[in-house]
Amino acid sequence: MKKHKLHIGTLIVLGIFGVVMLFPFFWMVATSFKQGRDVFNLSLLPQNPTIANYVRLMTSGNFPHWFMNSVISGVIVTLSVLVFDSLVGYTFAKYKFRGKKLIFLLILSTMMIPTEMLVIPWYIMANRFNWANTYWGIVFPGLMSGFGTFLMRQFFDNVPNDLIDAGRIDGLNELLIWAKVCMPLVKAALSALAIFTFVGNWNAFLWPLIISDEVTKYTL
Repeated sequence: MKKHKLHIGTLIVLGIFGVVMLFPFFWMVATSFKQGRDVFNLSLLPQNPTIANYVRLMTSGNFPHWFMNSVISGVIVTLSVLVFDSLVGYTFAKYKFRGKKLIFLLILSTMMIPTEMLVIPWYIMANRFNWANTYWGIVFPGLMSGFGTFLMRQFFDNVPNDLIDAGRIDGLNELLIWAKVCMPLVKAALSALAIFTFVGNWNAFLWPLIISDEVTKYTL
């Protein structure tokens, strides 16, 4: 009986926290149906609901094209990060080679460099190679990340070496061992990295603004 009451109490507490977390999203959606002068009204629901904001969004700009640009760049960057960061993380976790610790430390040090310090060399390079106003120009700075390499290295480090040795005995080459033996064991890390990478790229503002001066290449 006590366990049952504790379970109900836990559900109630979690339900309260869930409502608190979802409230800002509900407020955002409700506000989108308000007229301009009603936005500053503290009422939760719009007094005179309207879809004029959505109509203006879809008709006064190039929203569908910008939306697709964000989707395309986000998908490209996410897939690239998942593949290359997992490869590099696997290499650092399971192989021994000269300069391993130093190289890994240099990769981690890139996480301490602010993006604002990198946009100038990025822009110079993009202009030199005619990458301005292209999808490649938008996505190339994020194709790999120090955080992703660190995250995947930590997870691959927990994969038993016996499984890798068993794959070698079965005749798998190193690439197939990475793909068929190790990758399925780090799905949680891949999922987390995919979410962080896609959301971060979707919210990117400074670099797409700098590298794109054509309306057709804008992102949201």
